[in-house]
Amino acid sequence: MQQMILDGLVAWAGPAGLSLLAIVFGFGLYKLVVFLVVRYTRPNSVTRIFFDASARALSVVLCLVALNSVLHTVPQDLPLLFPVQRITVLLMVMSITWAAVGFTSAIGEVIVKLNPAFEDEWKRARKVETQTRFLVRCLNVVIVLIGAGVALMTFESVNQIGTSLLASAGVGGVILGFAARPVLSNLLAGMQIALTQPFRIDDVLFVEDQWCWVEEVTATYVVLRVWDLRRLVVPLQWFIENPFQNWSRHSTELIGSAMIWVDYGMPVESLREEFTRLLQETPLWNGVTGTVQVVEAGEKGIQIRFLMSAKSSNALWDLRCFMRESMISFVQKQYPEYLPRYRGELLNNENADS
Repeated sequence: MQQMILDGLVAWAGPAGLSLLAIVFGFGLYKLVVFLVVRYTRPNSVTRIFFDASARALSVVLCLVALNSVLHTVPQDLPLLFPVQRITVLLMVMSITWAAVGFTSAIGEVIVKLNPAFEDEWKRARKVETQTRFLVRCLNVVIVLIGAGVALMTFESVNQIGTSLLASAGVGGVILGFAARPVLSNLLAGMQIALTQPFRIDDVLFVEDQWCWVEEVTATYVVLRVWDLRRLVVPLQWFIENPFQNWSRHSTELIGSAMIWVDYGMPVESLREEFTRLLQETPLWNGVTGTVQVVEAGEKGIQIRFLMSAKSSNALWDLRCFMRESMISFVQKQYPEYLPRYRGELLNNENADS
């Protein structure tokens, strides 16, 4: 046994040295390509984006190509040569798949970069970004599946297994369909969302009583950034089956209100004048909507609604809080006697006895 191991090591001494030189040559060729690309391209150019996305995979591919070339020139009667060749081919398929995924992702980045979100074209840019990122992820899934299939076909046993599976393809297809139903439904929902565009990247949504922004759209779920920096992960199918609010579907401008309660004696016109003055002084107001109305009259007082608009959801929230605080402060300083209060009537003893 020891003699066989020694003979195998001696037989592999020369091919192993050649293989090592081939790997070094492949890595050196990769470094040369890196030098040329870095030297003659700009950092933000399209060529650099594609190269950076697949550079590591490219280094592995070049090394494996050089190694595979050497393994085909060595004596074919070397011990364990066939398994080594199979492993090399398998690694090469995996690295090419890796490079293809990086290349496809770079296509998405280039498309997004060529469609910047200018002030007058932000809707189109976000639409393109949402569709591009979803389609790129779907394409990456297809590339990975193809790569896995090619990798499995390098083994002869897979062909035999595949022949036996064809006989039960009907039953297997039904079982696979039921098992993969959630995944397939999310993929189909993602395609529908990408085409119909009910929301886009950076849209402001109100989902499950949460105020959030669309941060990422994957092939099966959406990542929403909540206002307090939490992340809400929602399956794509949920958006098809449930209603949700999109606060920036066609425009980011929104209308909101602030409510306060005051006494019946409060002069509403004074509130209206102060409200108008504050709106004109704050940069949060977009100059479109600004009204004061009595919307409720109860046994203890009246409810005043201050209706206002802003250019975005963030600005509207700050504006509502600012106006609520300012109007309460105004009533406290100028009309403290008209703050909400309970009314009562004192009766003297004579009236009480009667």
